[in-house]
Amino acid sequence: MNTFAPLAPGALGMVLVGSSVTVSRSLVHAPLFATQAVRYTAAALLLITFARAARVPILRPRGREWLWLAGIAATGLVLFNVAVVRGVAHAEPAVIAVAVASAPVLLGVLGPLLEGRPPTTRILVAAVVVVTGAVLVEGTGRTDAAGVAWAALALACEAAFTLLAVPVLRRHGPWGVSVHAVWLGASMLAVLTLFTEDPAALPALGPAQWAAAGYLAVMVTAVAFLLWYRTVAAVGAGRAGLLTGIAPLAAAAIGALSGGGMPGPPVWLGLVVVVAGLAAGLRAPRRGPVRKEPRPRKERSPASP
Repeated sequence: MNTFAPLAPGALGMVLVGSSVTVSRSLVHAPLFATQAVRYTAAALLLITFARAARVPILRPRGREWLWLAGIAATGLVLFNVAVVRGVAHAEPAVIAVAVASAPVLLGVLGPLLEGRPPTTRILVAAVVVVTGAVLVEGTGRTDAAGVAWAALALACEAAFTLLAVPVLRRHGPWGVSVHAVWLGASMLAVLTLFTEDPAALPALGPAQWAAAGYLAVMVTAVAFLLWYRTVAAVGAGRAGLLTGIAPLAAAAIGALSGGGMPGPPVWLGLVVVVAGLAAGLRAPRRGPVRKEPRPRKERSPASP
């Protein structure tokens, strides 16, 4: 069996997340909460439609599951978007991207602990290598104290998006977690819109902005969420967390293809480092040779010839 097959959905999901950096530039001047509320509402409707078409049952959360799912929505959807948008006002985008790319270190330590097992040295070393490569890809940028604070919040939210899903993935699966997290996030953003923004500003958005919001709703939310949680459920949060190093690579590549210029030597070096870290951390651990126990010798009875 191909040991990398369960990782493919998560890798593709991180490529889609990386593509959101370029796409989101079209929404810089759009109302933040209102646009994101529309995005996640559309994504929730799509997910529910897809689930019904695929005949996947969506279970109703119970007890503490509401807290875990609300935590995913509040951190991974609402606060993360606020941290990124507000952070780039105080820091270069590279600073925020490097912080988010450091998520494998947190996931490599906290993910296995939430799953009831200690983190492995191999995953921790690979996580450090992936983060080092991501830093080389994104470079370093100018920032102030507020920019550092927003970057740290973005990192925490990126890790929480995966870690808070671990306790509910077993019962709800990727479909259930995605549906509930997205509609809860849309509800939170709608409330924030009513208290902080003017929803009437939405009709003023241009075609390019609506196209960007549509792409984020379909590909970066509905599709990417399903792909990501499928991999987390299959291989665990610690191992899946290494795949977050793909997002800044995808962002750099897509930025270059969209007219941002060809990456320089440090970016290509970072690419090699990230690939090396991913290869080291994602490969299945080798199993030692199975030792055969010697068969017990059959004792002969005194009456035997």
